[in-house]
Amino acid sequence: MAENFKRSYRFAYLSSLYITLVLTLLLSVFLYVQSQFNFLVLVGFTIVCYAVCFLIIQYRVQRFIYRRVRKIYDDIEMLDVDTIGESPVTTDMKTLIKEVEKFAQKRKTEIETLKVREDYRKEFMGNVSHELKTPLFTVQGYILTLLDGAMDDPAILDKYLNRASKGVERLIYIVKDLDMITKLEVGDLNLNYTNFDIIELVQSVFDLFEMKAAKKNIALTFDMNYQEPVIVHADIERIQQVLSNLIVNSIKYGKEDGTTEVSIENLIRNKVIVRVTDNGEGIAQAHIPRLFERFYRVDKSGSRKEGGSGLGLAIVKHIIEAHHERIYVESDYRIGSEFSFTLEKVKKFPVVDVGTKTT
Repeated sequence: MAENFKRSYRFAYLSSLYITLVLTLLLSVFLYVQSQFNFLVLVGFTIVCYAVCFLIIQYRVQRFIYRRVRKIYDDIEMLDVDTIGESPVTTDMKTLIKEVEKFAQKRKTEIETLKVREDYRKEFMGNVSHELKTPLFTVQGYILTLLDGAMDDPAILDKYLNRASKGVERLIYIVKDLDMITKLEVGDLNLNYTNFDIIELVQSVFDLFEMKAAKKNIALTFDMNYQEPVIVHADIERIQQVLSNLIVNSIKYGKEDGTTEVSIENLIRNKVIVRVTDNGEGIAQAHIPRLFERFYRVDKSGSRKEGGSGLGLAIVKHIIEAHHERIYVESDYRIGSEFSFTLEKVKKFPVVDVGTKTT
């Protein structure tokens, strides 16, 4: 640190100037009183006095102040090598104060960020334990009941084993989703890019959840009749997972006799945007910033009744971001929600007949 020392002469310069002016004034008064005033003697005294004062003060600054300033730099450097480590040590208090204030502000920001992350970590761990606890205790309860003698009744044995099996399936479902989201976050999940028709993929997802939607009399439909395919470049399996999660959510939280509508629109030259819109419960604006957090639920009681791992939207977000695309959400409470995401298109967006829009 000592080799990287930036000398500052401002303090010595000003201090020497003040001392010299005072002493020169006193000497001139003394010579005038003694009637021995000599201009050359006065000038010579001024020069010598200034030089001597400057050297003494500068030496003292370097010896006295520099050692203390260097300790401040050393203490800061231990905490933040990148910020202060390459800066020269200076005895200029103005520069030092600015650097310390900058360091303190950066540390304050980092501490606030760490506090937010710590709160998120605690909430996440609580959510994980809660999500795992319910099926674990369910399975444990059924097994203990069977061990206590209920297995002697074939009807009860079959019923309790089936219920325990469902609890195990839920545990596996949660663990698989956790494993997937971890791989997505660290970039370990490889994407298999292919060219495929997004219209056809959406229709296959509609077919997959047609019966689930029929239970609430929710119509799964396109915004119009697409006569030509829309070819995109992405991982078809992952995009199917994205569409499935979004459509299942729209069915879960949609109102009976409602609609889930998917539209594919030309965004820019090489992009399309896929929109999934429903006229269900909607989401309050206060919840939207946290929608894509793991295990975050808008309506905790209602959501758990509907099932799911609580990781669906978090997985959707990570899959889309793994494709280097963007996902958006717009919602009006009690009116409906729209989730949309972009994809890279392969060929020119097809011309559709607006007059063939479905109802």
